[in-house]
Amino acid sequence: MPKPKLKTAAKAVEVVDPEESLARLCADGALDKKAENIVILDMRGISSFTDFFVIVSGSSDPQLKAIASSIRGRVRDVTGQRPIAEDGFPGSQWVIIDYGSVIVHVFHTEKRDVYALESLWSDARRIVIAE
Repeated sequence: MPKPKLKTAAKAVEVVDPEESLARLCADGALDKKAENIVILDMRGISSFTDFFVIVSGSSDPQLKAIASSIRGRVRDVTGQRPIAEDGFPGSQWVIIDYGSVIVHVFHTEKRDVYALESLWSDARRIVIAE
């Protein structure tokens, strides 16, 4: 007696990139506090120290503090991760939150133009987040 043929349906499997997911989670946390000009730079292949930069802007020191806090809280609540390191403070107008594979830069709008990280890393693939 011949063996019955099994019918299977091919399912599309979405490959989830955990580093990009973390970068997008950071961007979502920034959006919660109305961060502006949110850009994710894919640094893979051009950087030896991180996979993604998340660059966001705020217009005041209190907003920078709120954005950084929201990002830390969102990542902690969803993944349980805490930053490896953090540097800067709202008064410096540039806060860096380091998750290893993702480094978040929270800039005051004017400071962001001075450091121009997007220009410095212009060969990185950009992922623009809708505001």
